[in-house]
Amino acid sequence: MLIALLVPIGLATIAFTFILVRAAVAQRATPTLEGVILGAVTNFFDTLGIGSFAPTTAWFKFRRLVPDQVLPQTMLVGHSLPTLAEAVIFLILLGVAVDPVLLVGCMIGILMGGLLGVPLVSRARVWIIQLIVSIALIVAAAIYAVTNLHLMPGGGTATSLPLTLTIIAIAANFVFGILVNFGVGNYAPTLIMLSLMGMNPRLAFPIMAGGAALVIAGAGSRHITMGKIDFRIVTGMAIGGVPAVFVAAFIVKSMPVDVLRWLVIAVVLYAAAVMLRSAMIARREEARQGVPVPAVGAG
Repeated sequence: MLIALLVPIGLATIAFTFILVRAAVAQRATPTLEGVILGAVTNFFDTLGIGSFAPTTAWFKFRRLVPDQVLPQTMLVGHSLPTLAEAVIFLILLGVAVDPVLLVGCMIGILMGGLLGVPLVSRARVWIIQLIVSIALIVAAAIYAVTNLHLMPGGGTATSLPLTLTIIAIAANFVFGILVNFGVGNYAPTLIMLSLMGMNPRLAFPIMAGGAALVIAGAGSRHITMGKIDFRIVTGMAIGGVPAVFVAAFIVKSMPVDVLRWLVIAVVLYAAAVMLRSAMIARREEARQGVPVPAVGAG
């Protein structure tokens, strides 16, 4: 079972790497140092359980690195290779303990949702993307706070779920896959959902990482071919992120992160406020002109 899961992820990694490198070379994209550092820091703490999407979004917005309209796609592609590395690690360490039907079903569900979400985010108006991202940031900040206050659902000891809950989990992962394209990470909602269903929270990690790996590789490849990303940032994040994942998983393994989460909450809420303001301005401008307003900058 483990080999059956690792083989497609390995093939997806090879294919995605080829597509990314070929596109970056064609664009003559030189990785930025800021992208390398950002990828290393966010993926290091992502492996330790903090998450990478919300901090990355906040930094993108704070530094105005990319236009809002391509922010989710750039972030998704930039985290693709590190997430694939995380998936391999968590599946090797914990994957064999999870019900294979639940694991594979959730992975397929989020992949299908991710592929469906690619054209949706590409065609969405800029203020809609800004609104969704700002809401996602607020939710992420709330989850960080609940985690720090030790109010997260404790979960159970189950390694599998009844058929009805398994179907619900797979359907939910389909929705998570769509939202990934808008910069909404799947880690926190998956962990909360499975914990409330009675799953062992530790066993949620191979489901989260395996699903994220497939959806990011599949959706990310389509975003690369569409070209609506910043290849300099993306390649930098990949270069910095992959080694950081292995350092966190095999060398550091665990560390106190409560204080860091409070800092992330402050930064994320600031970014959410700025993004929400940009969405409101763009929406009013669209209503005034009567036509969709294109993205012209980082907001």
